[in-house]
Amino acid sequence: MFFLLRLAFWLGLVLLLLPSGGADRSTAGNKVSASQAISAASATVGDLRGFCSRQPDACNIGSQVATTLGYRAQAGAKMLYDVLSETLTPQEGATAHSDATKLPAERPGIERASQSTLTPADLVPAWRGPPARKDSKHAA
Repeated sequence: MFFLLRLAFWLGLVLLLLPSGGADRSTAGNKVSASQAISAASATVGDLRGFCSRQPDACNIGSQVATTLGYRAQAGAKMLYDVLSETLTPQEGATAHSDATKLPAERPGIERASQSTLTPADLVPAWRGPPARKDSKHAA
């Protein structure tokens, strides 16, 4: 949450310091120098830093809300990824439009593709070497 506040602060500062791009519409009384804007912004940031010490309950609730929103966003992104990956993968044997819109379980003769990404080299068992000898002749 503090990241969003920082982002808004720096974006506002950049927008404030950009040239107006047109005729100067401000009057002499409304001019703000860059040093005044920077000092006001630093005072605002200093005030925001002490907010959690003044309002600990608000910070605790805000952090819980941010955590909950993060979990929901993560779950939503996973659901969106699953839906997009299912719809964008080419389906074998689906020639008619009606077959393409059906779920994989509803299509006759089409099974879900394996999600195994192992190559044959990955499936070969690891080399273990010869077993140690237990002969008394070779023991020095």
